[in-house]
Amino acid sequence: MVVDFHVHCFPDQLAKKAVPQLSECSGVPARLDGTITALKDSMKKSGISKSVVLSIATKPTQTEKINTWSSQIQDNEVIAFGSIHPEYQHWKRELIRIKDMGLKGIKLHPDYQGFFVDDKKMYPIYEKAFELGLIVLFHAGMDIGLPEPYHALPNRLSKVVKDFSGGKIVAAHMGGFSFWNDVERYLTGTDIYFDTSYSLGHIDNEQAKRIIANHDCKKILFGTDSPWMDQYEEISKLKELNLDKQVEAGILGENAKVLLK
Repeated sequence: MVVDFHVHCFPDQLAKKAVPQLSECSGVPARLDGTITALKDSMKKSGISKSVVLSIATKPTQTEKINTWSSQIQDNEVIAFGSIHPEYQHWKRELIRIKDMGLKGIKLHPDYQGFFVDDKKMYPIYEKAFELGLIVLFHAGMDIGLPEPYHALPNRLSKVVKDFSGGKIVAAHMGGFSFWNDVERYLTGTDIYFDTSYSLGHIDNEQAKRIIANHDCKKILFGTDSPWMDQYEEISKLKELNLDKQVEAGILGENAKVLLK
């Protein structure tokens, strides 16, 4: 089973507007139109069994609507995470609702949502999420198209990992897009998962292999960042690393199966 732990989709009408806008902002052309239908077509062509759809509440008022939609798209092929905006007043109630709706975790994007990942004001949200058994996935490192400062760099993430030992934390983009030297310095070997989204082909293959070797290989998750990357091509890039077959199988899906239960 292949699991793509990091994809993005939008409601059909919103996708027509959101995907072109995001492409223009980042300078990255979309490979799909951002709909669930297009994702499932891509999954079928790529041999992917399940994809984890990650949505972000960029405004407090979006929080409930995004989480409700996320719960509605879940099926045998799609697993969805919810999101919490830090300024949403009823975050505790909403985290419980996320759990009750069967969502496996939440996606947080510190750059879009305007907080530093190690800001203590976020700690009650993390604590409640982990108490509920939810996974917390962070965008990590640089975000193409957004200016500095970057709010979730490896040194800051390392503080959260230490302060929430045992929490299910995932750092997207191999722990921190374009800050992979700092990933090796601060995060490799700690109790955190990395996903490979929008990293393979950007990170040097030897450094990618070194990070995997020096980290717990059971804490590496295959992800693509579709629609910004092609799912089939990303599988090929992972295979080009020539990893041990058991390690490769773990990254492609077995590790995700364990984490997602």
